[in-house]
Amino acid sequence: MGKLTDLLNLARTRARELKLPYAGALTPKEAHEIWQLAPGAKIVDVRTRAEWDWVGRIPGAEEIEWLHYPTNQPNSHFLAQLKQQVDPEALVMFICRSGARSHNAACLASQAGYSECYNVLEGFEGDKDAHGQRGKTGGWRHSGLPWIS
Repeated sequence: MGKLTDLLNLARTRARELKLPYAGALTPKEAHEIWQLAPGAKIVDVRTRAEWDWVGRIPGAEEIEWLHYPTNQPNSHFLAQLKQQVDPEALVMFICRSGARSHNAACLASQAGYSECYNVLEGFEGDKDAHGQRGKTGGWRHSGLPWIS
């Protein structure tokens, strides 16, 4: 089997073990590899505009807010924006700060007919460290994957 198949099988196994209602769960490095290997695969960053501007962006990722900043109100146009920017047949990997909003986005997209939805575990910034700070343990940025400020 090829590298892409192995990565997707691993993600699907995690989804079964965690009883996730979408196709799979990936580490940031796995998501980046799949993005490189799978034609048409998309990363959808569901953080807020403030997070993209102040914390950093993933070059080439689709950006669709899950919650609006600064109100934290749900983006009622999320699905419409997703359908405009991402083909429902595409392999879609959702990422946020730590993996929670992206989990919700993957759930909603799956319910809306996107069959290849994956959550990027750890998110862009990773989990909080002993001092309550992100960006030092896990996450896209800490893994040395491409990002810009």
